[in-house]
Amino acid sequence: MLHVDMDAFFASVEQLDHPEWRGRPVVVGGSPGRRGVVATASYEARRYGVRSAMPAARAARLLPADAIWTRGNFDRYAEVSHRVFEVLHDFSPDVQVASIDEAYLDVTPGVHAEHPVHVAELIQAGVDRLGVTCSIGLATSKTVAKIASDQDKPNGLTVVWPGQEASFLAPLPIERMPGIGPATATRLRSLGIALLGDLAALDDATATHILGSHGPGAVRRASGIDARRPAVRTPAKSVSNERTFASDIREAVELEAAVGSLAERVALRLRRAGLRGRTVHLKIRFADFTTTTIQETLTEETDATREVRQSALKLLHTAWSPGVGVRLLGVGVSGFGEGVRQLGLLDGPAAAAPAARDDALEQAIDSVRARFGDRAIQQGRTGPNRRSEAEGYGPTSDAESCGSLGDDTTS
Repeated sequence: MLHVDMDAFFASVEQLDHPEWRGRPVVVGGSPGRRGVVATASYEARRYGVRSAMPAARAARLLPADAIWTRGNFDRYAEVSHRVFEVLHDFSPDVQVASIDEAYLDVTPGVHAEHPVHVAELIQAGVDRLGVTCSIGLATSKTVAKIASDQDKPNGLTVVWPGQEASFLAPLPIERMPGIGPATATRLRSLGIALLGDLAALDDATATHILGSHGPGAVRRASGIDARRPAVRTPAKSVSNERTFASDIREAVELEAAVGSLAERVALRLRRAGLRGRTVHLKIRFADFTTTTIQETLTEETDATREVRQSALKLLHTAWSPGVGVRLLGVGVSGFGEGVRQLGLLDGPAAAAPAARDDALEQAIDSVRARFGDRAIQQGRTGPNRRSEAEGYGPTSDAESCGSLGDDTTS
């Protein structure tokens, strides 16, 4: 099993696109003054103690004044991610995309022609040609491969040979085990279980008493025993984008602009992925943190910004009452079909003309963005809302569960 983990991925792409930023601390994430968090920090920034998920305000206190702060370009990250995964698929059909910047591959000898270590070296060389780097862990199981990939960063290759799994894991802190969070780690340490070797030494009864039904499995994985194979991802079922606001929004004009911007982004991603959907979703989180999601099913599949926006705005005015504060908005599309727009039997050239004009306009806008970046051109009603601030990135709340499609929720 081979685990590929990109090195400070978002920041590395920014340094690739901005050569003048190389060698300087770069932070991708929210503004320090607007409840933002760090999505990714370059290795230059990490030397100052900055880490992912750290509040941006705290990171700003640690970094020098000349540090680079950027909100990021997630469609660009998705583009580079897609090219990285193309490299991986050149070496194995069994690729599990774990997030936008990591994946597992089955490179079992005898099934694949190349020696696994050679495969890892070829992958690193292919990724390097894209202008970014990755670190790789190679082992007999997913758990050990993932832990190994973090052992020598950046651009490292760590091989755990068959039979060495337990000795490799034993001296490592229990926090290195995937699935053991801070609360569980604190409890284990209070019981004298500080290393993976300590966890591996537990019997099933004790492990169940401490960790519940997952205990025996955790003990086996701490010993290097993990029979799971890569889970090849099924096609996306939805594409969505969410935005959390720095302060609650209560004005209709601001909410409509935000919905329009989200709808435009989702439609763009649909077109880039070659998808059309029939169901439009709107998610609203109010000031009191109650959340509601409503949807509308269209008469036919679409990837058109105008149609997604119109439906989302209709849903907004159904679910929201004037004056009520809104903390988060999300727009999504599901119900994917074959991507063919059909006209009714009675529709003639006049009925087709608006759709054709919309298609031509969107194709022109898409081509400009593909060449100059997603911020190169924006429609007036959907320009960026200065009060909004994304709070999280990566494969969590509103981030990727399908690495090839960027920062929006795709499942």
